[in-house]
Amino acid sequence: MAAVVLENVSKRFRKVVLRTGYTTLKSTLTHLFTGDSRPAEYVEALRDVSLTVPRGTTLGIIGRNGSGKSTLVRIIAGIYWPSTGRVMTEGRVSALIELGAGFHPEFSGRENIYINGIILGLSKAEIRRRFDDIVGFAGLEEFIDSPVRTYSSGMYMRLGFSVAVHVDPDILLVDEVLAVGDEAFVRKCLEKMDDFRKQG
Repeated sequence: MAAVVLENVSKRFRKVVLRTGYTTLKSTLTHLFTGDSRPAEYVEALRDVSLTVPRGTTLGIIGRNGSGKSTLVRIIAGIYWPSTGRVMTEGRVSALIELGAGFHPEFSGRENIYINGIILGLSKAEIRRRFDDIVGFAGLEEFIDSPVRTYSSGMYMRLGFSVAVHVDPDILLVDEVLAVGDEAFVRKCLEKMDDFRKQG
C-alpha cells in the first residue's frame, strides 16, 4: 500500500523582479497605474515528477541547490499546491521543513506545542498526554515557558522535531533542518526515525 503517490507533478513560481529607478512619487505612481507591459516570467521548480512511496519505506531525495527538493517536500506536506498533477497521501503527515516553521516567536515553547499539535490534528487532551514526552525528548524542560524567540537555532530544531515525531505521523517529512542540531541530538533523531521505519 502506498503512503505517497505523485502523478505528473509540476510546480512553477512567478518570477519576482525587483525594479529600481523609481526615484519620485510621480514616477512610482505612474508605473503603478500604467502597469508593466512585459509578460510575467515563471521559474519551473518541478516538471512532471511521478513517484510512489510504499508504506514503511525510507526515502532520501538528493540533488543540487535549486533542484526542487524542498519544493517537492512542501508539496507532499500540503504547504504548496502543484501547478499540475496530483498528490495523494495516506495518513497523518508531519513535517519538519524549516527552522521555526509553524512556531510563533512571541509564544512560549509550551504554547507552541499546543498550537502545532492542534494543527497536526491532535486534541488538547492528546497533547496534554504527550506533553512531557515532547518536552523530555527535546530536552527543553528548563526553557519550555520562555518565548521561542529566545531559543537558539538548535533549541528550535529540538522542539520542532520532538513535536513532529510525537504526533504519531504516518508520513514524516524532514528537510535539511537536522543540520543545525548537535551530534548527540541528531543521533537521537535518527534513532527515532529508525524506530518509525521498523514499525512500518
